[in-house]
Amino acid sequence: MATYVAENVSIHSRAEIDTDVEIGPFCVIGPNVRIGRGTRLENNVTLMGRVTLGEHNHIWPGVVIGGEPQDLSYRGSDTQVIVGDHNIIRECVTINRGTEKEQGVTTVGHHNFLMACCHVAHDCHLGSHIVIANGTLLGGHVHVHDHASLSGAVAVHHYASIGSYSFISGCSRVLHDVPPFMLVEGHPARPRCINVVAMKRNEFSPEVVNCLAEAHRLLYRAKVGLDHAREILRGNEQLVPQVTELLSFIQSQQEGKHGRARERRRAA
Repeated sequence: MATYVAENVSIHSRAEIDTDVEIGPFCVIGPNVRIGRGTRLENNVTLMGRVTLGEHNHIWPGVVIGGEPQDLSYRGSDTQVIVGDHNIIRECVTINRGTEKEQGVTTVGHHNFLMACCHVAHDCHLGSHIVIANGTLLGGHVHVHDHASLSGAVAVHHYASIGSYSFISGCSRVLHDVPPFMLVEGHPARPRCINVVAMKRNEFSPEVVNCLAEAHRLLYRAKVGLDHAREILRGNEQLVPQVTELLSFIQSQQEGKHGRARERRRAA
């Protein structure tokens, strides 16, 4: 199918637009932008800087992708945003380019749903099948793993990592890494229980759910310590791969600074 471009659109001559792309009125597309086939831009979308959009994304009004990082050390280096396929990015979401502090790229994977007024800061890396609700803010260098869900008005500290299949309750303040499979809530957010809803939706076996529930009990209620919890779980034959992933995540978290594993290079 042919690409559809509405009137009153500004598309730079060097922009690369694939087939079957829809571009609504008052969109602005810069010279270093690539848009994959089947992607749909509603009105008033701005793509600036070096931006790559994959296939079959749906971008809603007021979205700005590729703006300069809001980092005082940024000096205009050639950084970028890469967005994968089948993402829904709702009204007024902002996704900033990376900085030279990491790989110079902000990435969004596949099949993600970013609701209205979210902010994805420089050097963030989002996996796939992630849901981020309205008004949630990701600080710079945040990593969000596959199948994580963030409720509305959540604020995530820079360099924090959000584990896979985790859930962050609305209005939470996330200062530390969020372990996989956990539901966290509070100011600051703390693990409250396992994320049973995500496990049921993704067809985790009852055995795995029970093993993760016991790991949560030992770590966050009985507070027996990581090494002791590992030995108890091993002795009870509950050290399934998902529990091993959880324990490894927490081990890395404890080696970092202020509960953030990716800041271990700065740890004392």
